[in-house]
This record gives sequence, structure tokens and C-alpha cells, in this order.
Amino acid sequence: MEILVCVKRVPDTSENEIELNGAGNDIDRDDLVYSVNEWDNYAVEEALQIVDKVGGGVTVISVGDDESEEVLRREMAMGADKGILLSDDAFEETDGRGIAAVLKAAVDKGNYDLILTGAQADDGAAQVGGMLAAMMDVPFASLVNTIEVDGDKLKIGREIEGGNQEMHEISMPCVLSIQTGINEPRYVGIRGIRKVASVEIPTMGAADLGVDAAAVAARVKRADYFLPDLGEGAEILEGDTDEIIEKLIELLKAKGGLK
Repeated sequence: MEILVCVKRVPDTSENEIELNGAGNDIDRDDLVYSVNEWDNYAVEEALQIVDKVGGGVTVISVGDDESEEVLRREMAMGADKGILLSDDAFEETDGRGIAAVLKAAVDKGNYDLILTGAQADDGAAQVGGMLAAMMDVPFASLVNTIEVDGDKLKIGREIEGGNQEMHEISMPCVLSIQTGINEPRYVGIRGIRKVASVEIPTMGAADLGVDAAAVAARVKRADYFLPDLGEGAEILEGDTDEIIEKLIELLKAKGGLK
């Protein structure tokens, strides 16, 4: 089975103090520490585990600038066989639809049975996987947290509201967006990173992919970012259990929660 995993280089929230830029339409990206998107790590691990069971290969792919090579090499150190970087000035200011179109053009140049993405990335839109599947005209499932290979089909589980699990059978080729918790991504050591440090990673631009720059231009632009107003602090109810219950009921009645 040939699996393609889409990965993204994003700001590492554990290493950065995130602030808005002066224009208020993005975060301040100066001097940020970057890493691979957390959800994508789980997708790569799942691809590796599938290949360990049924055979095949794993390719990781990223849309970004030259610095995105670092996340490709990290996932190759994790066990992926190949990496592909999609980089072009035309891709820099695109939106989710544009990213999906770029990925679709790259997919068309390969032969993949399964395409995995993280459930979402740094902007939280969770839209690229579904758009990619629609452009490819193949089945799609989101928030996948279990996968079992059954011939040319997959048995998958999806996380839904209320802590419930939804099970499906899906035909390949298909696109799945992977939820965290589906597995435990393996540790990447220095030895693995050194092993892939000199491996050539092909870079493909708009011309290589046959993509018209105008076709991937952003149709949606971020107009504003803002920090929500801080609300009032929580009220702590004191007393024994009966007193707390009585106070809580009175508060709920006063605020219209109970009649």
C-alpha cells in the first residue's frame, strides 16, 4: 500500500508566546520556533503502522518554503520513505482551497492508495483534507481514530459528540483526516535525524505541477484577529455540601437557569 501523508510546519505553541501583529490580521511571526503540526505526527505514525502490517511505502509531503524541509526530514527520520516539498511564490498567500489544489496536482503525479492529513493545523480550519478529497472525487472521513485494513477497503472509527464512536467501511483510494490519540507517535532520535540529513528532497513548483498561479490564489482572506474580552472571575461557593447545593440552586434560579 502506498500512503501519502500531508504535513505542515507550524508555530510551536509550547515554545512561543503568541501575540498579534501590528495590523491585527495575523500572529506576530518574528522569531517564532516552528515544528511539525501535532495532528500530522499522528497521521505519519498511523501510516507507518499500516505499512508495517501490510507492506508498501510512506511518502510525506508539505506545501511551504525551504524551511519546511525540516519537518519533512523529521518525519523521514521517524520512518517515512520519501519526502516531497511543494514550494512556489504562488503558494505563499493562498488559502485552504488553494493548498488542496496544489496537493491534488501533486497526488495526480503519483499513485497512492491512501492519503492522510491531520485533523486540523495551526489555523484550526480543518478544511484541506475534505477539499482535497472532493477535488479527487474520492471518499473522505474526518476525525478518524481507528483504522483496520480489509483488502481494498478500510474499517475506520470516527470520534463523534458525546464520547461515542462511529464505525464505517470506506473504499480506497480515499482521504482520511487523523485525530490525536489514534496511536502514540514514536520517538525521533538524533541518529535518525542524521541518517536523513543528506537525503535529497525534490521540490516542485507551480510549473512542475502544471498549476496556474491564478487558480490557487486565495479567495478567502483573514480580515481580523482579536483577543476575546476577559469575563468576570468564577464565584467560589463555600460551606458544607448541603449549603453549597442550596446556594447553587438559588444562583441558577436568579440567572434563569432554573424556574
